Amino acid sequence: MQPKRIILMYISEVSGHRSATMAIEKALKSLSPKCEILNINAFNYTNPISEKVINRIYMEVIKHTPKVWDYLYDNPSVVKGLEKIKKSVHKANSPKLKKLFDNFNPDLVVCTQAFPCGMVADYKKVYGSNLPLVAVLTDYIPHSYWVYETVDYYITPSEDVSERLAKKGVTASKIKPYGIPFDHKFNQKLNSEEIFIKLKLNPLKPVVLIMGGGQGLGPIKTIVKSLEKVKQDIQELIITGTNKKLYRSLKRKIRGYKKEIHLFGFVENIHELMYVSKVIISKPGGVTTAEVLSARLPMVIVKPIPGQEVNNTNFLTHKGAAIEVDEPKEVHRVIDELLEDKVKLENLKLAAAEIAKPNASMDIAKLLLSI
Repeated sequence: MQPKRIILMYISEVSGHRSATMAIEKALKSLSPKCEILNINAFNYTNPISEKVINRIYMEVIKHTPKVWDYLYDNPSVVKGLEKIKKSVHKANSPKLKKLFDNFNPDLVVCTQAFPCGMVADYKKVYGSNLPLVAVLTDYIPHSYWVYETVDYYITPSEDVSERLAKKGVTASKIKPYGIPFDHKFNQKLNSEEIFIKLKLNPLKPVVLIMGGGQGLGPIKTIVKSLEKVKQDIQELIITGTNKKLYRSLKRKIRGYKKEIHLFGFVENIHELMYVSKVIISKPGGVTTAEVLSARLPMVIVKPIPGQEVNNTNFLTHKGAAIEVDEPKEVHRVIDELLEDKVKLENLKLAAAEIAKPNASMDIAKLLLSI
């Protein structure tokens, strides 16, 4: 039997969508070392100039007018209004996809974001192709931009999402609730003593991890300022990702703070930082959430962005696996409560374990290799 040839598609280089494809690729290679994989930024491939412009606009909207994104996100009237524009864009991109598929000759295509999924779905219609297409949802909301007749399988984060996707008209047999793919290293047992030494941390002091996703978004400066009021003598690990401006600003500010703070930019060892942390304060991105749940790490979410983050937050808080804080300056109260109440902390861990899908990447890889 010939090794599979698989194209994985995402958008945006620093994103959960890309992390998801990387996790799937790693799982595929572990199961079938000879399979050939093309992991591609679909937006950059088809619309390199538009990608930069749209990414910039998206970031500005998220930072300054999040209510606009809330209105656009999974709004039926917006989805319907964009239908003609979407089809014309997909039609214009189809020749580029044909060239890609003709050259690589894939056995199947996997998309971790709705934009490339829609392009490939419409490509199949235009060219009458039966190329298998798998959609991997990386948020706990099955928005309408994902729904296409020509998608062969949908991988969902949970059974709840599967039910909601079925209500949108997707055939139940196409839906597999395997979870959000993430790197298997987050499941590994590590040596905490070695990590404490490596990071120059005190194993007797609680560690609080603060993150704003790969791009270091969210009210991190306000959160760090609030944590100065935490009663216990905590250690803070702050990840600023690719946000160099935030890193420089925090580096100046934290010199005057009393708490012990360790500042990081973009790191590859977040699994180690999670392993030694008592609690994480983070944006509820889909892949980050999957990693946190697998690590059974109590999660505090501060002021989530309308749209996918609010939906992810609603899912997590409803399941008892996270706590939401509306005001960043009040986050110290929640951290105090969690560090003082071991039962509450343990309940968050247990709830996380209940909904975690630690084998998501491997389960998805096994499905892809069977198609």
